[in-house]
Amino acid sequence: MTSTQPEKRSSRSAKILYRPWGLVASVLGGLIAGQVFQQVWKRVDPTSTDDPPKPLESEYPLQKILLAALVQGAIFSVVRALINRGGARLFERWTGEWPGD
Repeated sequence: MTSTQPEKRSSRSAKILYRPWGLVASVLGGLIAGQVFQQVWKRVDPTSTDDPPKPLESEYPLQKILLAALVQGAIFSVVRALINRGGARLFERWTGEWPGD
């Protein structure tokens, strides 16, 4: 797949300066994703009054545990991608340099 946008250049200093921002964004993204997952899980399994099942909780069938893991993984991946991309764009707007690549 080819991109129609020109490749953005990044300097070593931009990558280093972005690291603290990236760490904060990752933690924030994890918190947001956790909250989103809790709300989505309530809709996926409306009969559940507890938190989503964890792999070592024997009272849940494997199918339910795998579904919870699938939903959680998808949400975390999408939220992480959105947060990282948005953070990189904001960093570029402030500094004029793309922090990735």
